[in-house]
Amino acid sequence: MDQGIFISIVTPTFNRADELDLLLQSLSKQTVKMDLFESIISDDGSTDITKEIVEKWQKKSKFKIRYLSQKNKGPGEARNHGLKESNGHLILFIDSDCEAHPDWIKTILNQYNTNSFDAFGGPDGAKDDFTLLQKAIDYSMTSLLTTGGIRGHSEKMISKFYPRTHNMGITKDIYRKIGGFGTLRHGQDIEYSNRIIKSGAKVKFLKDALVYHRRRSTIKQFSKQVFNWGVARVNLGKIDLSMLRLVHFLPTIVCLISLVIIFSMAYSGISIHNILFFFMIPLFIIAFLGSFKKRDIRIIPYLLAVIPIQVIAYGIGFFQAFIRRFVFQESEIIGFSKRYYK
Repeated sequence: MDQGIFISIVTPTFNRADELDLLLQSLSKQTVKMDLFESIISDDGSTDITKEIVEKWQKKSKFKIRYLSQKNKGPGEARNHGLKESNGHLILFIDSDCEAHPDWIKTILNQYNTNSFDAFGGPDGAKDDFTLLQKAIDYSMTSLLTTGGIRGHSEKMISKFYPRTHNMGITKDIYRKIGGFGTLRHGQDIEYSNRIIKSGAKVKFLKDALVYHRRRSTIKQFSKQVFNWGVARVNLGKIDLSMLRLVHFLPTIVCLISLVIIFSMAYSGISIHNILFFFMIPLFIIAFLGSFKKRDIRIIPYLLAVIPIQVIAYGIGFFQAFIRRFVFQESEIIGFSKRYYK
């Protein structure tokens, strides 16, 4: 391993003090020398005890932790603040609701020294101590039966791979070449990855560079999040049509087809119980496979709720944003913004 490579880890944060504590704890357990990296916490105007948490870790940590603060401007601007202050040849991004596997940095450095890259992205998973809901959301987000093949959770992808900032990295040279993140509230990491790819950069998917992603802790938070992702995908398509593909229409198509089937069956006199049974069969199969994958049968009821919510919320967000932006030519749509984390 090249000891001369220094790494900066940039984490934007906003009112996530408890989760930030877990992230810093995971960085303290990395299986590389502590002087090989620095953690840059870029605070986007938090009003909780974020600063106190960082100061606590600064006093006891064996690796360097730097605290930056700014008025609330969004995660893209917070990442840009961290980028400007970074010292590393490699700049990694990990979100404040994530924890790094102990070998995260080691795996990235080994891959960089062996195969080299200009940018990379890696997978996200769930830990044993996550709640059942968080585990259900993790499966719904990462399984090939749901959206894992789109998001880039494995080497078997059905869409172009765009690194995402919960687990992503670039070289300093790429930053100098293309600059920082754009102004999108949601989806700005995909837009940034699109610019990286179009610059001719060598982009790798590092399947063993794992982070654990806590995601949202309530159904309401999750539904808002996936709704905003549907909106974000349309905004991305307005910037560059190459970021809007047929696969991104699928949740909306599934919602529309389901509505047609429901009304057709109801018009034909089929009882509501039989209609529900028709839709529940495939859902139960996916939920059962999810419980087998997670080795916990208790996850099934949560999957029965999470999977349809993911499809429906994303589909509605995408559909209304597509009509407004491509038919009525409205400007950028934000989606949920007020009380987004409530």
